[in-house]
Amino acid sequence: MIRAWARGVAPAGATRARQVFVLVLPGVWVLAVVGWELCRPTGGQLLQLLAAAPAIACAGTGRRQCVLLGGVCALLALLPFGAVEPAAGLGTRAATCGAVLAVICASYLTAGRRRRLLRELERSREVAGAAQRVLLRPLPSRIDGMALAADHLSASEGAVVGGDLYDVVGTRYGVRAVIGDVRGHGLEALGTVAAMLGSFRETVHDEPELGGVLRRLERAHRRHLRERADGGQPAGPVAEEFVTVLLLEVDQGGVVTALNCGHPWPYRIGGPEPVSEAAPAAPAQPMPPLGILPLPDELPAAFCGRLGPGEGLLLHTDGAADTRDAAGEFFPLAREVRRAAEAPGRAPAAVVEGVREALLRHAGGHLTDDVALVMLCNDRPPGPTSAPFTPRVKRGSLR
Repeated sequence: MIRAWARGVAPAGATRARQVFVLVLPGVWVLAVVGWELCRPTGGQLLQLLAAAPAIACAGTGRRQCVLLGGVCALLALLPFGAVEPAAGLGTRAATCGAVLAVICASYLTAGRRRRLLRELERSREVAGAAQRVLLRPLPSRIDGMALAADHLSASEGAVVGGDLYDVVGTRYGVRAVIGDVRGHGLEALGTVAAMLGSFRETVHDEPELGGVLRRLERAHRRHLRERADGGQPAGPVAEEFVTVLLLEVDQGGVVTALNCGHPWPYRIGGPEPVSEAAPAAPAQPMPPLGILPLPDELPAAFCGRLGPGEGLLLHTDGAADTRDAAGEFFPLAREVRRAAEAPGRAPAAVVEGVREALLRHAGGHLTDDVALVMLCNDRPPGPTSAPFTPRVKRGSLR
């Protein structure tokens, strides 16, 4: 999919040099043919290769002006060969002129069609990009005292989103975040991503407990699968589709609680443990992913500690840890998280960018699975020590 890393490291001078080379290539071709014929005459037979000049211009630039210029250069190149054997030379030049004119016409029409298709493609990309940004909307830099940063890498060429999902919302219960991974990757998983994010954004403000949010997500997932099956899609893939989900809540005191359905636990950055000991904050064993088994009757949120000022959590999908290099080595996620967290300032955007660049370097710019990275950092000013954490009393049934 992604060639962003390769595009980022490519020097601007090299790109400019390629553009200039493509522009002058038809002229170079004409000069080479003419030079060869002058040095080692073939009776005009080699001049037939001049007809390729307009086609080279069409393939290289796709511009009608370049096609016409290449054709004119090819026709003018025939003028120095008027002294070739009268009978055979005249016939050869006439045939070459006819071939050049035919290629000019074909290339001119092809360039026009290519230009229209490129305009349609650009418009389609704009529409697709806008739709994908609505689905996986950019996060603000701050929400209720929490500094945020996120990035997403899709395994599908040209796609902004894929099978990973995330969002962070400020509510009266605290800052709530979701990150998940749909079975599969790329554009095929967009329907499930839309269903899960739509349910989360609607539910997160209404349910006082994370368990209630998770049950609503499960119902949205089941409903989406039923709608897909009713739409005539094969029963096999639909029945096997599942979603890993991690729900987090950070209250005003920095207390973090979570519910985890088969998703990797986040990395804690800062806090009492030194950064050199960066490891996933795993307070409990995750439940199965949504879609495999029904949720249990009781869904107590796991206590994940407290985020003091400047401390944060890096959420990620399993695509980050499962990325391999050309030698088959897994991406050392813990080491790169530690290295990014030790950078000066340790801003959320800098941490996410550091991990992202290291990931793309490791994969050589080519990913086989979608990757999502979300950083939440407590940016509230230091205050009085908060009271010890006590779970909220369950309000009625979470069903």
